Amino acid sequence: MSTKEECLILSIETSCDETSVAVIKNGNEILSNVVSTQIESHKRFGGVVPEVASRLHVEQMTVVIEEALQQANVTYSDLSAVAVTEGPGLIGALLIGVNAAKAIAFAHGLPLIGVHHIAGHIYANQLVKPMEFPLLALVVSGGHTELVYMKEHGSFEVIGETRDDAAGEAYDKVARTLDLPYPGGPHIDRLADEGEASIRFPRAWLEEGSYDFSFSGLKSAVINYMHNATQRGEEVKPENVAASFQESVIEVIVTKTIQAAKEYGVKQILLAGGVAANKGLRTTLTNKVEALEGVELIIPPLSLCTDNAAMIGAAAYIRYQQGKMSSLDLNGSPGLDLEQV
Repeated sequence: MSTKEECLILSIETSCDETSVAVIKNGNEILSNVVSTQIESHKRFGGVVPEVASRLHVEQMTVVIEEALQQANVTYSDLSAVAVTEGPGLIGALLIGVNAAKAIAFAHGLPLIGVHHIAGHIYANQLVKPMEFPLLALVVSGGHTELVYMKEHGSFEVIGETRDDAAGEAYDKVARTLDLPYPGGPHIDRLADEGEASIRFPRAWLEEGSYDFSFSGLKSAVINYMHNATQRGEEVKPENVAASFQESVIEVIVTKTIQAAKEYGVKQILLAGGVAANKGLRTTLTNKVEALEGVELIIPPLSLCTDNAAMIGAAAYIRYQQGKMSSLDLNGSPGLDLEQV
């Protein structure tokens, strides 16, 4: 396979509990996207154990790289560059991916590209449809809830972010209170579909004009409601608790997103991150954006919402085009700032 007219990027993602490797062609075509999930290993602990995650990444890395190359029908000599998530994430997990990428880059004389994990989630949308600027990205995942304004490729301005728990964290903690398995998001989403939002949980709007989020108070309100009901011996309908909790989360997220889209005059709204797989969020956001004139909503397929290497390859292609390569002293950076990349 000739690479003279093609850019083939081998990308690696190990920021949390998925070991993923992909081969992306010209930033928008997936030749392979292999994901080895660790959910079953962490389920018994009720959350991700960093040390366990790191060890499992080590075990899976070589196998997943070989599988990605085989599925894409390419060899190392066909590649244009190697990309890897450098942060944010669990430091031990990040280091496994970063060192694998550095070894490949060094051994095969390939450019190395460090990618911000959230930039990856945003650029998952580029694998669906070309991005049009200016745009607004709503990033909702286990560790992040952010509104990101982009005026051009590679330019990220965080106009709103969570001040405490991210939406995904709140979902997991509420799920635990409802005795639902880890990860809690999909289970609450399914349960909410069966219930009625009959409980009025709080909405944290914060000060006027703020696009920041806060879900800690809502999480505490749900836990207190459950404890109080138990102490009184009252029957609790888990499906109604799930529906009421989800309604509160979605109302705040969608309302702030629509307000920001109007204020910033964007052409597109991109949904990104693991919680983007939430059916309730997708439906509500779709309905609200339909009422906005001249604004297009892009939602990636479920396979590109959760952590995967294809999104890292899509983001890396832009950095490759802009000549933003990394040196071989690249390190894992758990607190990497999106606006500084």
